[in-house]
Amino acid sequence: MSSKVLIEVRGLSKIFADAENRVTALNDISLQVQEGQIYGIVGMSGAGKSTLIRCINRLDTPNEGQIIYRGQDILAMNRQELLGARRKMGMIFQQFNLFMQRTVAQNIRYPLEITGVSRKAADQRVAQLLDIVGLQDKARAYPAQLSGGQRQRVGIARALANEPDLLLCDEATSALDPMTTQSILDLLQDINRRLGITILLITHEMAVIRQICHRVAILDGGRVVEEGDVDSVFRNTRSEAGKRLFGVLPQQASEDPDTPSLRIVFDGAAAEKPVISKLSQQTGVFVNILSANMNHLQGKTYGQMIIEKPRDPAENAAVIAYLEGQGLTVREVNTP
Repeated sequence: MSSKVLIEVRGLSKIFADAENRVTALNDISLQVQEGQIYGIVGMSGAGKSTLIRCINRLDTPNEGQIIYRGQDILAMNRQELLGARRKMGMIFQQFNLFMQRTVAQNIRYPLEITGVSRKAADQRVAQLLDIVGLQDKARAYPAQLSGGQRQRVGIARALANEPDLLLCDEATSALDPMTTQSILDLLQDINRRLGITILLITHEMAVIRQICHRVAILDGGRVVEEGDVDSVFRNTRSEAGKRLFGVLPQQASEDPDTPSLRIVFDGAAAEKPVISKLSQQTGVFVNILSANMNHLQGKTYGQMIIEKPRDPAENAAVIAYLEGQGLTVREVNTP
Protein backbone atom coordinates (compact mmCIF):
# COMPACT_ATOMS: atom_id res chain seq x y z
CA MET A 1 0.00 0.00 0.00
CA SER A 2 1.27 3.47 -0.89
CA SER A 3 2.55 5.67 1.94
CA LYS A 4 1.86 8.89 0.06
CA VAL A 5 -0.76 11.15 1.63
CA LEU A 6 -3.64 11.78 -0.76
CA ILE A 7 -5.71 14.05 1.46
CA GLU A 8 -4.95 15.73 4.78
CA VAL A 9 -7.37 17.56 7.03
CA ARG A 10 -5.76 20.13 9.32
CA GLY A 11 -7.50 21.82 12.24
CA LEU A 12 -10.92 21.79 10.55
CA SER A 13 -13.80 23.46 12.37
CA LYS A 14 -17.36 24.09 11.23
CA ILE A 15 -19.97 26.08 13.12
CA PHE A 16 -23.62 26.39 12.18
CA ALA A 17 -25.17 29.49 13.69
CA ASP A 18 -28.28 31.61 13.44
CA ALA A 19 -29.76 34.35 15.58
CA GLU A 20 -30.69 31.92 18.36
CA ASN A 21 -28.44 28.89 18.13
CA ARG A 22 -24.78 28.08 17.63
CA VAL A 23 -23.74 24.47 16.95
CA THR A 24 -20.14 23.33 16.59
CA ALA A 25 -20.39 20.47 14.10
CA LEU A 26 -16.62 19.99 13.69
CA ASN A 27 -14.06 20.95 16.30
CA ASP A 28 -10.37 21.01 15.28
CA ILE A 29 -10.44 17.87 13.12
CA SER A 30 -7.09 16.61 11.84
CA LEU A 31 -6.41 13.37 9.93
CA GLN A 32 -4.46 11.95 6.98
CA VAL A 33 -5.67 9.54 4.31
CA GLN A 34 -2.96 7.68 2.41
CA GLU A 35 -3.22 6.69 -1.23
CA GLY A 36 -4.75 3.24 -1.65
CA GLN A 37 -6.35 3.13 1.79
CA ILE A 38 -9.93 2.46 2.76
CA TYR A 39 -10.28 4.97 5.57
CA GLY A 40 -13.33 4.79 7.80
CA ILE A 41 -14.90 7.61 9.76
CA VAL A 42 -17.33 6.22 12.30
CA GLY A 43 -19.60 7.86 14.84
CA MET A 44 -23.12 7.95 16.15
CA SER A 45 -25.77 10.22 14.66
CA GLY A 46 -24.80 13.87 15.12
CA ALA A 47 -21.08 13.15 15.55
CA GLY A 48 -20.17 15.33 12.54
CA LYS A 49 -19.43 12.64 9.94
CA SER A 50 -21.58 13.97 7.11
CA THR A 51 -20.47 17.54 7.73
CA LEU A 52 -16.85 16.43 7.47
CA ILE A 53 -17.31 14.67 4.14
CA ARG A 54 -19.28 17.66 2.77
CA CYS A 55 -16.43 19.97 3.77
CA ILE A 56 -13.89 17.75 2.02
CA ASN A 57 -15.61 18.23 -1.35
CA ARG A 58 -16.62 21.83 -0.50
CA LEU A 59 -20.37 21.25 -0.45
CA ASP A 60 -19.98 22.94 2.94
CA THR A 61 -17.31 25.51 3.75
CA PRO A 62 -15.61 25.19 7.16
CA ASN A 63 -14.92 28.16 9.40
CA GLU A 64 -11.31 27.22 10.06
CA GLY A 65 -8.63 24.81 8.91
CA GLN A 66 -7.21 23.37 5.72
CA ILE A 67 -8.01 20.43 3.44
CA ILE A 68 -4.87 19.51 1.51
CA TYR A 69 -5.56 17.40 -1.58
CA ARG A 70 -2.51 16.39 -3.60
CA GLY A 71 -0.57 19.26 -2.09
CA GLN A 72 -3.22 21.95 -2.69
CA ASP A 73 -5.60 23.48 -0.17
CA ILE A 74 -9.13 22.83 -1.45
CA LEU A 75 -10.38 25.80 0.56
CA ALA A 76 -8.03 28.14 -1.31
CA MET A 77 -8.93 26.90 -4.80
CA ASN A 78 -10.71 29.10 -7.31
CA ARG A 79 -13.87 27.82 -9.00
CA GLN A 80 -12.06 26.20 -11.92
CA GLU A 81 -9.53 24.46 -9.69
CA LEU A 82 -12.31 23.24 -7.38
CA LEU A 83 -14.29 21.77 -10.28
CA GLY A 84 -11.17 19.92 -11.41
CA ALA A 85 -10.58 18.53 -7.91
CA ARG A 86 -14.20 17.47 -7.54
CA ARG A 87 -14.01 15.47 -10.76
CA LYS A 88 -11.33 13.35 -9.12
CA MET A 89 -13.57 12.77 -6.06
CA GLY A 90 -16.44 10.40 -6.75
CA MET A 91 -19.38 10.65 -4.34
CA ILE A 92 -21.61 7.74 -3.27
CA PHE A 93 -24.77 8.64 -1.38
CA GLN A 94 -26.97 6.79 1.11
CA GLN A 95 -30.15 7.29 -0.95
CA PHE A 96 -28.47 6.71 -4.34
CA ASN A 97 -29.55 10.10 -5.83
CA LEU A 98 -30.26 8.67 -9.28
CA PHE A 99 -32.25 10.35 -12.07
CA MET A 100 -35.44 8.30 -12.15
CA GLN A 101 -36.27 9.32 -15.75
CA ARG A 102 -32.87 8.21 -17.02
CA THR A 103 -31.82 4.65 -17.74
CA VAL A 104 -28.95 3.00 -15.89
CA ALA A 105 -26.58 3.77 -18.77
CA GLN A 106 -27.76 7.39 -18.94
CA ASN A 107 -27.26 7.84 -15.20
CA ILE A 108 -23.71 6.54 -15.44
CA ARG A 109 -23.05 8.67 -18.52
CA TYR A 110 -24.19 11.92 -16.85
CA PRO A 111 -20.79 12.99 -15.37
CA LEU A 112 -19.17 12.30 -18.74
CA GLU A 113 -21.70 14.55 -20.48
CA ILE A 114 -20.89 17.38 -18.09
CA THR A 115 -17.17 17.13 -18.82
CA GLY A 116 -17.68 17.00 -22.60
CA VAL A 117 -16.49 13.46 -23.25
CA SER A 118 -17.20 12.32 -26.83
CA ARG A 119 -20.13 9.98 -27.42
CA LYS A 120 -17.88 7.11 -28.53
CA ALA A 121 -15.56 7.44 -25.53
CA ALA A 122 -18.57 7.76 -23.20
CA ASP A 123 -20.14 4.60 -24.63
CA GLN A 124 -16.92 2.70 -24.03
CA ARG A 125 -16.58 4.03 -20.49
CA VAL A 126 -20.19 3.21 -19.59
CA ALA A 127 -19.79 -0.35 -20.88
CA GLN A 128 -16.61 -0.72 -18.84
CA LEU A 129 -18.30 0.58 -15.69
CA LEU A 130 -21.34 -1.67 -16.12
CA ASP A 131 -18.93 -4.59 -16.22
CA ILE A 132 -17.09 -3.42 -13.08
CA VAL A 133 -20.30 -3.20 -11.03
CA GLY A 134 -21.90 -6.32 -12.53
CA LEU A 135 -24.86 -4.67 -14.27
CA GLN A 136 -24.10 -5.46 -17.90
CA ASP A 137 -27.70 -6.60 -18.47
CA LYS A 138 -29.31 -3.54 -16.86
CA ALA A 139 -28.08 -0.76 -19.16
CA ARG A 140 -31.56 0.04 -20.47
CA ALA A 141 -33.42 -0.48 -17.20
CA TYR A 142 -34.73 2.42 -15.11
CA PRO A 143 -33.94 2.89 -11.40
CA ALA A 144 -37.52 2.03 -10.43
CA GLN A 145 -36.97 -1.43 -11.92
CA LEU A 146 -33.90 -2.11 -9.77
CA SER A 147 -33.36 -3.39 -6.25
CA GLY A 148 -31.69 -1.17 -3.65
CA GLY A 149 -28.38 -2.93 -4.10
CA GLN A 150 -28.54 -2.54 -7.87
CA ARG A 151 -29.32 1.16 -7.52
CA GLN A 152 -26.29 1.57 -5.29
CA ARG A 153 -24.17 -0.22 -7.90
CA VAL A 154 -25.36 2.35 -10.45
CA GLY A 155 -24.38 5.08 -7.99
CA ILE A 156 -20.94 3.54 -7.63
CA ALA A 157 -20.50 3.24 -11.39
CA ARG A 158 -21.51 6.89 -11.82
CA ALA A 159 -19.02 7.91 -9.12
CA LEU A 160 -16.29 6.10 -11.06
CA ALA A 161 -17.16 7.69 -14.41
CA ASN A 162 -14.44 10.35 -14.42
CA GLU A 163 -11.76 7.95 -13.16
CA PRO A 164 -11.45 9.47 -9.69
CA ASP A 165 -8.60 8.71 -7.32
CA LEU A 166 -10.86 9.18 -4.26
CA LEU A 167 -14.32 7.82 -3.51
CA LEU A 168 -16.34 9.56 -0.79
CA CYS A 169 -18.97 7.19 0.62
CA ASP A 170 -21.67 8.76 2.77
CA GLU A 171 -23.40 5.89 4.63
CA ALA A 172 -23.37 3.93 1.36
CA THR A 173 -24.82 0.75 2.90
CA SER A 174 -27.10 1.96 5.69
CA ALA A 175 -30.25 1.79 3.52
CA LEU A 176 -29.53 -1.82 2.49
CA ASP A 177 -30.30 -5.22 4.00
CA PRO A 178 -27.39 -7.25 5.45
CA MET A 179 -26.91 -9.53 2.42
CA THR A 180 -26.93 -6.61 0.00
CA THR A 181 -24.61 -4.64 2.29
CA GLN A 182 -22.15 -7.52 2.08
CA SER A 183 -22.20 -7.49 -1.72
CA ILE A 184 -21.63 -3.71 -1.84
CA LEU A 185 -18.73 -3.93 0.62
CA ASP A 186 -17.21 -6.71 -1.48
CA LEU A 187 -17.54 -4.47 -4.54
CA LEU A 188 -15.87 -1.52 -2.80
CA GLN A 189 -13.01 -3.75 -1.68
CA ASP A 190 -12.62 -5.03 -5.24
CA ILE A 191 -12.55 -1.48 -6.61
CA ASN A 192 -9.94 -0.50 -4.03
CA ARG A 193 -7.72 -3.48 -4.80
CA ARG A 194 -8.18 -3.67 -8.56
CA LEU A 195 -8.25 0.02 -9.45
CA GLY A 196 -6.16 1.37 -6.58
CA ILE A 197 -8.80 3.97 -5.72
CA THR A 198 -8.64 5.45 -2.23
CA ILE A 199 -11.94 5.26 -0.34
CA LEU A 200 -13.06 7.57 2.47
CA LEU A 201 -16.08 5.94 4.04
CA ILE A 202 -18.35 7.30 6.75
CA THR A 203 -20.65 5.02 8.67
CA HIS A 204 -22.21 4.38 12.06
CA GLU A 205 -21.78 0.62 11.70
CA MET A 206 -18.87 -1.10 13.43
CA ALA A 207 -19.18 -4.17 11.18
CA VAL A 208 -18.47 -2.08 8.07
CA ILE A 209 -15.31 -0.63 9.62
CA ARG A 210 -14.11 -4.02 10.85
CA GLN A 211 -14.66 -5.65 7.49
CA ILE A 212 -13.08 -3.38 4.89
CA CYS A 213 -11.25 -0.41 6.45
CA HIS A 214 -7.50 -0.13 6.97
CA ARG A 215 -7.66 2.87 9.32
CA VAL A 216 -10.43 4.49 11.30
CA ALA A 217 -11.21 7.78 13.00
CA ILE A 218 -13.91 7.81 15.66
CA LEU A 219 -15.87 11.06 15.82
CA ASP A 220 -17.82 12.18 18.86
CA GLY A 221 -19.29 15.61 19.34
CA GLY A 222 -17.41 16.95 16.33
CA ARG A 223 -14.00 15.78 17.58
CA VAL A 224 -11.69 12.93 16.64
CA VAL A 225 -11.54 10.95 19.88
CA GLU A 226 -9.53 8.00 18.51
CA GLU A 227 -7.60 7.34 15.30
CA GLY A 228 -5.37 4.54 14.05
CA ASP A 229 -5.30 1.22 12.26
CA VAL A 230 -8.57 -0.66 12.77
CA ASP A 231 -7.27 -3.63 14.75
CA SER A 232 -5.29 -1.42 17.12
CA VAL A 233 -8.24 0.89 17.80
CA PHE A 234 -10.56 -2.08 18.24
CA ARG A 235 -8.28 -3.90 20.69
CA ASN A 236 -7.35 -0.81 22.71
CA THR A 237 -10.49 1.30 22.60
CA ARG A 238 -10.14 4.19 25.06
CA SER A 239 -12.96 6.64 24.31
CA GLU A 240 -16.55 6.27 25.47
CA ALA A 241 -17.71 6.65 21.85
CA GLY A 242 -15.38 3.86 20.77
CA LYS A 243 -16.64 1.62 23.55
CA ARG A 244 -20.25 2.15 22.46
CA LEU A 245 -19.56 1.71 18.76
CA PHE A 246 -17.25 -1.27 18.88
CA GLY A 247 -19.04 -3.08 21.69
CA VAL A 248 -15.68 -3.91 23.25
CA LEU A 249 -16.56 -2.40 26.60
CA PRO A 250 -19.82 -1.74 28.47
CA GLN A 251 -21.70 1.31 27.24
CA GLN A 252 -21.39 2.96 30.64
CA ALA A 253 -18.72 2.67 33.29
CA SER A 254 -21.41 1.76 35.84
CA GLU A 255 -21.88 -1.53 33.94
CA ASP A 256 -18.40 -2.66 34.94
CA PRO A 257 -18.52 -5.32 37.67
CA ASP A 258 -17.68 -4.21 41.22
CA THR A 259 -15.45 -7.23 41.77
CA PRO A 260 -11.88 -7.63 40.47
CA SER A 261 -12.25 -9.03 36.96
CA LEU A 262 -10.50 -9.82 33.71
CA ARG A 263 -11.79 -8.30 30.47
CA ILE A 264 -11.10 -10.50 27.43
CA VAL A 265 -11.22 -8.82 24.00
CA PHE A 266 -11.99 -11.08 21.03
CA ASP A 267 -10.65 -9.53 17.82
CA GLY A 268 -11.28 -12.42 15.43
CA ALA A 269 -8.08 -14.31 16.22
CA ALA A 270 -9.84 -16.93 18.37
CA ALA A 271 -12.81 -17.50 16.08
CA GLU A 272 -15.00 -20.50 16.87
CA LYS A 273 -12.65 -21.75 19.61
CA PRO A 274 -14.23 -22.87 22.94
CA VAL A 275 -11.82 -20.62 24.79
CA ILE A 276 -13.27 -20.79 28.31
CA SER A 277 -13.77 -24.55 28.41
CA LYS A 278 -10.25 -25.12 27.08
CA LEU A 279 -8.96 -22.58 29.59
CA SER A 280 -10.28 -24.71 32.44
CA GLN A 281 -8.92 -27.90 30.88
CA GLN A 282 -5.46 -26.49 30.31
CA THR A 283 -4.99 -24.52 33.55
CA GLY A 284 -7.23 -26.40 35.96
CA VAL A 285 -8.80 -23.05 36.91
CA PHE A 286 -12.58 -22.72 36.72
CA VAL A 287 -13.75 -19.16 36.08
CA ASN A 288 -17.02 -17.33 36.58
CA ILE A 289 -18.31 -15.46 33.49
CA LEU A 290 -19.82 -12.12 34.58
CA SER A 291 -20.86 -10.74 31.17
CA ALA A 292 -20.27 -11.14 27.45
CA ASN A 293 -21.00 -9.08 24.36
CA MET A 294 -20.15 -10.85 21.12
CA ASN A 295 -20.58 -10.10 17.44
CA HIS A 296 -19.94 -12.54 14.59
CA LEU A 297 -18.61 -11.28 11.27
CA GLN A 298 -17.35 -13.36 8.36
CA GLY A 299 -16.99 -16.45 10.55
CA LYS A 300 -14.99 -14.59 13.21
CA THR A 301 -15.89 -13.59 16.74
CA TYR A 302 -15.52 -9.99 17.92
CA GLY A 303 -16.47 -8.48 21.23
CA GLN A 304 -15.63 -8.86 24.88
CA MET A 305 -16.18 -11.11 27.87
CA ILE A 306 -15.67 -10.29 31.53
CA ILE A 307 -14.72 -13.08 33.92
CA GLU A 308 -14.14 -12.95 37.66
CA LYS A 309 -10.45 -12.63 38.47
CA PRO A 310 -9.03 -15.68 40.26
CA ARG A 311 -8.07 -14.77 43.81
CA ASP A 312 -4.95 -16.88 43.82
CA PRO A 313 -2.12 -14.90 42.12
CA ALA A 314 -0.64 -18.03 40.54
CA GLU A 315 -4.01 -19.06 39.10
CA ASN A 316 -4.60 -15.52 37.85
CA ALA A 317 -1.21 -15.48 36.13
CA ALA A 318 -1.93 -18.87 34.55
CA VAL A 319 -5.29 -17.68 33.21
CA ILE A 320 -3.83 -14.50 31.71
CA ALA A 321 -0.90 -16.38 30.18
CA TYR A 322 -3.23 -18.91 28.57
CA LEU A 323 -5.60 -16.28 27.14
CA GLU A 324 -2.79 -14.14 25.75
CA GLY A 325 -1.30 -17.28 24.25
CA GLN A 326 -4.55 -17.68 22.30
CA GLY A 327 -4.06 -14.24 20.74
CA LEU A 328 -6.54 -12.48 23.01
CA THR A 329 -6.15 -9.11 24.69
CA VAL A 330 -6.66 -9.27 28.47
CA ARG A 331 -7.15 -6.30 30.82
CA GLU A 332 -7.65 -6.30 34.57
CA VAL A 333 -10.76 -4.45 35.78
CA ASN A 334 -11.44 -3.01 39.26
CA THR A 335 -8.20 -4.40 40.62
CA PRO A 336 -7.02 -2.57 43.75
